[in-house]
Amino acid sequence: MSLQSHLVELQKRHSDLERKLEEAMRHPSMDSLAIADLKRRKLQLKDEITRLGGAKTVH
Repeated sequence: MSLQSHLVELQKRHSDLERKLEEAMRHPSMDSLAIADLKRRKLQLKDEITRLGGAKTVH
């Protein structure tokens, strides 16, 4: 898998988590720990996207 296709896949997963997070936050019965987990996973993806995006400019 090329770096570009990997970045695209990570961005897709980030968008999916964003959608799930927005949906979860609309439901008051949603567990706050589950919401925190979604936020943590989304941030991890964002960090990896940023790291890999910066890595491609180094080469």
